[in-house]
Amino acid sequence: MTVAYQLTQAGTQLSRTTVERRPLGPRDVRLDLKFCGICHSDLVAASDKLGGGIFPMVPGHEMVGVITEMGADVTGVAMGDTVGVGCIADSCRTCSSCEDGDEHYCETGFTLSFNSQDSEGRENYGGYASDYVVDYDYLVPIPAGADLARMAPLLCGGITVYTPLKRFNVGPGTTLCVLGVGGLGHLAIQFASAMGARVLVASRSEAKRADAKLLGAEVALDPDSEDLQAWMGQCDLILDTISNPHDLNRWFPLLRRGGKLCLVGVPTEQLEVFPALIVFGDRSLEGSLIGGIADTREMVAFAHEHGLGAEIELIQPEEIESAWHRLHEGDVQYRFVIDLASLSDA
Repeated sequence: MTVAYQLTQAGTQLSRTTVERRPLGPRDVRLDLKFCGICHSDLVAASDKLGGGIFPMVPGHEMVGVITEMGADVTGVAMGDTVGVGCIADSCRTCSSCEDGDEHYCETGFTLSFNSQDSEGRENYGGYASDYVVDYDYLVPIPAGADLARMAPLLCGGITVYTPLKRFNVGPGTTLCVLGVGGLGHLAIQFASAMGARVLVASRSEAKRADAKLLGAEVALDPDSEDLQAWMGQCDLILDTISNPHDLNRWFPLLRRGGKLCLVGVPTEQLEVFPALIVFGDRSLEGSLIGGIADTREMVAFAHEHGLGAEIELIQPEEIESAWHRLHEGDVQYRFVIDLASLSDA
């Protein structure tokens, strides 16, 4: 049996229990999980604010582990390999999105690695657990020598920011503004800087502005200061990582003609947009959701090559509830990661 931390109903506390994974199929691997990141979307799913929650629920979709069992048809990996699993556990594989490597936009709906059901209607329990079973097509190789705990948050947080940076050709000659220095923002700064972009950061926190400079930002400004005026019309892309309700309209003037504001943070309340700020500046409002498996593999390799990773606080499983409370209050710099060794030894 799998040792896991589970919620029985929306908004309840996590409790240690055991759950049953699906039987190992011919294409499946079983992972002995080593680390799992805690993502803000874990809290959203657990509260069921967006609806569709499946309970009992074992959260977690930023998993790193070691292969301990393999089905007969598995190829390309071996026993003992270190691999990751992000948000995607399955997809139809035949629609145009899947064929393009964008499984996260699967036209029949991709299977989430938790809070979802597999193709046979069995619930997928997530990575706050001792092990995980998944189809080998959805594995992400973790490079030898990588810091596994720092790699775990990349499997959701990292690919969430990497995808739009790649999509909008961020690199030398590009000026990027990152809104918010948090779980997503601190990763966006690192990736964009490694890609050769000029990085501007806006944050009200003096401590986070200092961190942003250490992570690679050229300029870190208080959004309420007059210094922001100098950047009007200077940015090619604004990456909005803020997950709370906020005013989008104040940011459009920072964009050049044809510039884009891309949402990767997902507030659960509506945001208002003044159309003239888009129309008269030839600007656009974009959105981006995680990324496909090929891009996730590419992102992890890029991060390892450039020495990038999440800034983390490592916690034990019994500290998850406290970490959730702190994350809700914004008290983390910048990602919590659960050390699952004690569950594997249980």
